[in-house]
Amino acid sequence: MAKEPQTVEAFFGEVGRAAGADPRLDAAVAEVEASLRDLETVQVRARRIVERMALVLQGSLLVRHGHPAIADAFCATRLAGDWGSAFGTLPPGLDLAPIIDRATPKIG
Repeated sequence: MAKEPQTVEAFFGEVGRAAGADPRLDAAVAEVEASLRDLETVQVRARRIVERMALVLQGSLLVRHGHPAIADAFCATRLAGDWGSAFGTLPPGLDLAPIIDRATPKIG
């Protein structure tokens, strides 16, 4: 990012296409922006920042192109932090039926 700052601009341009679509995504984008402004400790936080950037990009793509129920579950569990360490730990209130339907093999 220091050598090619245009990559940061490209990242925020891409995730900015989903601005306003989900408040959890918007908050995560703002969090990444803030983390990149603190240049004093950026190198020791680099892996966390890049991990967060990957999640933000995934959330942006899901919000724009994915099934709404999956985008909602992703934003709730990966961006808003409402999840545990165990696989399948989800907060209440998500519409899980479309997710289960998509994952269930169709016979016939």
